Amino acid sequence: MREIATAGTVFALSSAPGRAGIAVVRISGPGAGRALAALGGRVGRPRRALRARLADPGTGAALDDALTLWFPGPASATGEDVAELHLHGGPAVVTAVLGALGRLDGLAPAGPGEFTRRAFHNGKLDLTEIEGLADLIAAETEIQRVQALRQLEGGLGALYDGWRTELVRCLGHVEAGVDFTDEEVPDDIVMRSRGEIEVLRCKIAAHLDDGRRGERLRGGFAVVIAGPPNAGKSSLLNALARRDAAIVTDEPGTTRDVIDVALDLDGYPVLVSDTAGLRARAGAIEAEGIRRAEERMAGADLVLWLRDASRADPPPGPAGLAAPVLEVWSKSDLGAAPDGGMAVSVVTGAGLARLVGAISEKAAAGLAPSESPLLTRNRHRQALETAQAALARALAAGPAEVEIVAEELRAAAHALGRVTGRVDVEDVLGAIFAEFCIGK
Repeated sequence: MREIATAGTVFALSSAPGRAGIAVVRISGPGAGRALAALGGRVGRPRRALRARLADPGTGAALDDALTLWFPGPASATGEDVAELHLHGGPAVVTAVLGALGRLDGLAPAGPGEFTRRAFHNGKLDLTEIEGLADLIAAETEIQRVQALRQLEGGLGALYDGWRTELVRCLGHVEAGVDFTDEEVPDDIVMRSRGEIEVLRCKIAAHLDDGRRGERLRGGFAVVIAGPPNAGKSSLLNALARRDAAIVTDEPGTTRDVIDVALDLDGYPVLVSDTAGLRARAGAIEAEGIRRAEERMAGADLVLWLRDASRADPPPGPAGLAAPVLEVWSKSDLGAAPDGGMAVSVVTGAGLARLVGAISEKAAAGLAPSESPLLTRNRHRQALETAQAALARALAAGPAEVEIVAEELRAAAHALGRVTGRVDVEDVLGAIFAEFCIGK
């Protein structure tokens, strides 16, 4: 996957669009130095800020009084020559500078993710680090930031690359037994490799058995508010969100769809969903809302089942759900809840802090990060499951089926390589020659 990066020089606004104190325009490619000299008059010392009066090379008109930075490749973010223009962040200034760059020969506007893609092609980032960068930009809570930064710093990629290195070494041993029988290769090299293969298979299995914490941490701990109509579900959602996210009326069946609100509870991302009231008789539209509510409940991390404390016979909670169910007695200002029950009132605010604390505890238990990097994407999971299955088939092969063992190890190594993007067929031959001195 280490293809040569797209030829040419690209530029783009790298800071957020709109009015700001500072705007950063980045230029990457072989023409970055030429573009910097054309607008700023000269190229400064590498990695040293230089004040420059930028001018349009075509007309000579002044553009801005700015700072410029020069990062000659390969010691740059993309591995290519990179220039940065730190401008005053007015929209007119940015538009004028981008227009001047666009009129220079050999320069073109960058596409989505173009700088990061070039960094990958030039070996500056692997795929897991790129995904970590995207997660860091999107992080809304402290725990999400910590996980994304760990992945960006290479923790996940290093783990997978380490496993792949072990696989390549085992594959080298097995290939040596197949292709170099006339050389001095130990007869039991395949049998000795089986123990290492089993250890690696167990490591991958343990990594997969994480309860999808990393993926849930990215998307948020899913809390579904459910119950019969008029139990106070929408009112509770608004109280938790501290805004009018859902319509509240006395009419049963007002909520026809799922309404989601993202919360930050003690640094953990929590996605709270208000759902349609569950009842047997409903119209076609409300019935679809009930179906969606049941679907959300089935995939939730926690279900808050609301029971109306003002009613004499509120229905019990649902049975057969895989998710934990926390019974919450709503409208406690209008009726008494059982002793020890989780009672709340959105009118008086009673019990809300206790409920939020309970949700936070559940989220912390379900999303608490571990010392080892967590799986963060289904793409990783699928590749690891493929590798694990290939290792299981390699272990199931008979003592004489060395070629099958080698093929399965190769499939497992390629599956791991697809996670980071480091798939190289030359790795196997390199391992053979390094360890067995073939051809000496």
